[in-house]
Amino acid sequence: MNDTTAPVRALLSQAEEHAARQDWNAAIAACEQALALAPQHAETLLQLSYLHSLAGSYRRAEAYALAAARTGVSDPEQVLELLPRLRTFNHMEAMLACIERLKPMSRMPIPLLIHVGAQLSYANLPDRAIAFLDEARRGDPDYPPTLLARAQVLTYLGRFEEAEMDVTRALRRAPEIAQGYWLQAWVRRQTPERNHVDAIRRALARPGRSAEDVALLGFALHKELDDLQRHDEAWEALVLACRAKRSRMQYEIASTKALFDALSNFRPRDSEAIAHEDDATPIFIVGMHRSGTTLLEQLLDGHPQVRGLGELYDFTSAMRHATDHHCRGVIDRTIAERAGQADLAAAGRRYLDGTRWRRGEQRFFTDKLPSNFLNAGFIAQALPQAKILHMVRDPVETCFSNLRELFSEANAYSYDPVELADYHHRYRALMATWHERFPGRILDVEYAALTRDPEGQMRRVAEFCGLPFDPAMLKMQSRRGVVTASAVQVRDRIQVRETPKWAPYERWLQPMIERLRD
Repeated sequence: MNDTTAPVRALLSQAEEHAARQDWNAAIAACEQALALAPQHAETLLQLSYLHSLAGSYRRAEAYALAAARTGVSDPEQVLELLPRLRTFNHMEAMLACIERLKPMSRMPIPLLIHVGAQLSYANLPDRAIAFLDEARRGDPDYPPTLLARAQVLTYLGRFEEAEMDVTRALRRAPEIAQGYWLQAWVRRQTPERNHVDAIRRALARPGRSAEDVALLGFALHKELDDLQRHDEAWEALVLACRAKRSRMQYEIASTKALFDALSNFRPRDSEAIAHEDDATPIFIVGMHRSGTTLLEQLLDGHPQVRGLGELYDFTSAMRHATDHHCRGVIDRTIAERAGQADLAAAGRRYLDGTRWRRGEQRFFTDKLPSNFLNAGFIAQALPQAKILHMVRDPVETCFSNLRELFSEANAYSYDPVELADYHHRYRALMATWHERFPGRILDVEYAALTRDPEGQMRRVAEFCGLPFDPAMLKMQSRRGVVTASAVQVRDRIQVRETPKWAPYERWLQPMIERLRD
């Protein structure tokens, strides 16, 4: 045994005790002592990365995560911690290098294969994720966690029939898993002859259901009953689901207001124009979630000069690095307040450097993270060549679509109709501010106009982006993975609804509608 093993373990135990009391400085000091005894100890480096994140220091947390990766660690348990750390800082190439060290896949245990598949999926690489999940399925064709993870990625890839078969197989083996019913509901449109309403109700009746389970099952039940046009029951299911999910979310209205106020106070500094050696032109597609951003990206991705990259968090990482602040979510008040003194030129360079491996030689590429509307002013300042497309949709349609969507741990405002309407007000006010501060840098694209006159709107979009119009944009033939909530809908042709989706629920939505009209 290495002579340093026992002292290192003792110091790491001390660090855990300090961290449990949220004494980050003492915990960091204990880990630094451990690191002095074993400078290449990956576990210590990882703990220092976590601790500096908790203490709010982005740059130090990032440096320790990269140092852990450089040790060449291949122990599965430590790799399970390292991969999400690297993804947190958007060091995807380092993450991919770690994954390569684990191969061949045939020697990887199934839990590790599933974890790698999840990290690749979160990194917007479903075409790579599916290979690891296929290998896990070969190892045990009936293991429910594999089947459900694989079904989710198959949905992103547009392979809906295979996804449904995997979910069915998983539920046959483990009918208690709530996630299975949620996936099953969304993978296709339900019919009176083929639906799972009774099975979902039985699953809901199981004793001891957690709030997360109730949310999954409630959203699944709402979707299926909505497909069947049983709107009274569908609304009851939606209320149940939203209440369950909201009970688990920490949403502080005062913090949201403070964030939007801080963003509204940002003004570009009077300085020389920022120039970048990289001549790439990022096309940011922003707006509220469920406003049509995925549709617009799919259309742009059809252009031979544009590469669609999906939802990226690279600009979020660039802003965290520029302000040296780690936060949950896309942005927080501290980043917004520090942005005025941050080196946004460096943030722009970091963004372009970080996306180069995805876009290759392609000059034009899309970044379709809807919540980048929060960053729009910083993007305009950091990337003078960037094009910002703002999807605008009817407020009631947008909010209702958010209300019936089960997000992960994001968008805590979206499970209460009135809170959702208030957030929408703040979003619209902020976009008006960005338009005022950066005239000509943002193009509003109306969802209704895009669906009714796609050619006219795409000609307008192409001109704004500095692209020649190409009819290929109208064919909806993109076959890349779509890692968004719209993965199923966007595979279909452009749909024009004569009656909005929220119409059957209008009487229950009145508080939200009135709030939106205030």
